[in-house]
Amino acid sequence: MERWHIIAAVIAAYLGITLAIGLLSGRRASKSVAGYVAGDRDFGLLVMYFVLGASIFSAFAFLGGPGWAYSRGAAAFYILCYGVLGIAPYFFLGPKAAALGRKFGYVTQAQLICGRFPSRSLSLMIAVLTVLAFIPYITLQMRGAGIVIEAVTEGNIPLWVGSLVAYGIVLIYVLFSGVAAVGWTNTFQGIFMLTIAWTLGLYLPISLYGGVGDMFTQIMAERPELLTMPGLTASGEPWSWGGYSSAIIVSAVGLMMWPHLFMKAFTARSDNTLRRTVVLFPTFQLFLIPVFLIGFAGVLYPKAPPSSDFILPFMILNAELPAIVVGLFCAGALSASMSTGDSLMHAAASVTVEDGIKPFKEMSDEARRRLIQVLVVVVGALAYAFAVVEGVSLVVLLLTAYGIICQLAPPIVAAMYWGRATTAGVIAGFASGSLTAAFFFLSGYLGNDLRPFDLHEGMLGLMVHIPVLIAVSLLTQPQNADHSEGFTRAAA
Repeated sequence: MERWHIIAAVIAAYLGITLAIGLLSGRRASKSVAGYVAGDRDFGLLVMYFVLGASIFSAFAFLGGPGWAYSRGAAAFYILCYGVLGIAPYFFLGPKAAALGRKFGYVTQAQLICGRFPSRSLSLMIAVLTVLAFIPYITLQMRGAGIVIEAVTEGNIPLWVGSLVAYGIVLIYVLFSGVAAVGWTNTFQGIFMLTIAWTLGLYLPISLYGGVGDMFTQIMAERPELLTMPGLTASGEPWSWGGYSSAIIVSAVGLMMWPHLFMKAFTARSDNTLRRTVVLFPTFQLFLIPVFLIGFAGVLYPKAPPSSDFILPFMILNAELPAIVVGLFCAGALSASMSTGDSLMHAAASVTVEDGIKPFKEMSDEARRRLIQVLVVVVGALAYAFAVVEGVSLVVLLLTAYGIICQLAPPIVAAMYWGRATTAGVIAGFASGSLTAAFFFLSGYLGNDLRPFDLHEGMLGLMVHIPVLIAVSLLTQPQNADHSEGFTRAAA
């Protein structure tokens, strides 16, 4: 038996266990939309901790993060910063969203926003924006899975096959079990990838350099620019503080605005469960440390990977590890990818039906659930088509998506905290912010970057979004006081 056959067998065993957990976990959930999308609002602390942690730390963290540590050095530390900052607002917003969900039956973010600011057009805008942001994010997960499988099997299983097999498994358990499968598979995958990451993250610096401290001493002597804040750009030039800090701000603002994460507020068993999850969540950031160490371990390695995103599987394959260990590593990387991808596919389909179609067409509970399942397949197929296209950095894909999704923050905050906000103000702010972010993104993408001070396009969008929301709200007729105050009281 060849080496890659053993690795493939370990991967197959991992995928089989994941599929079994996903299918079995959905047997207790009800067959309603609330059961499929919100897990009957019954997730406890263990599942909430891992469903948030494993959903956030994805193929981006397992491949893109080490890739940035390898090629851009200290620039990768922005990921550590925004993870801690971004979860903090959820301590206050999460329980409020959960209370509104219990009272009014909300299962998506847009339902909450449009419950306060009634508008079918706004609901459709949010649905479209969300799906546009989800596609590159799901693409990132699928591509990450394919990269790892192709690398560890020495090209015998190409990227397109690896992505197809891994996400075929995801598709099956999401279709049949909904968010219950997402929750319990994320718990299994989270524990698995933490164990693998720490084991390999400590092994490589010790085996190659004699220890973590010795590794950084050598990097400081030979490549000091990689350890100088705020790191490098993709072209090898020093990253500006404007670009670095705005990437942190946009990512922190957008972190819990991702619908697949925000919607987990509707699944929690209690407000205390949500608050405890927020308090414990920063411990999940420890997952990033070992994968960064793997990236830094490759800096002075005499050979180079085909691209920076390949550095983690490249280092594992060059460490002369037993085939079973390499297979377990691959399973850990797949855990990171699949634990986010399943949540994204489920949420993208749910948002499309609940926010983009339901406001315009009356549908039975059963019909909505069936349509969500159909759209899980459609969204997955579209993302897969992008995943097999070469040449896009995993981190760039994610940062682009954050620029879009952070525009959901002002409407959420206005809905819960500002009684004077109006539907017209929210629509105007949302549209102007999104268009501004898209304009500056396209200017850079087309080679004529117009962003002032190298600021992230998402932050520029927020700088337009918030003043427009406030100004138009103050210039338009206030909402009915009973409606706005009743909404605020329900969220208290």
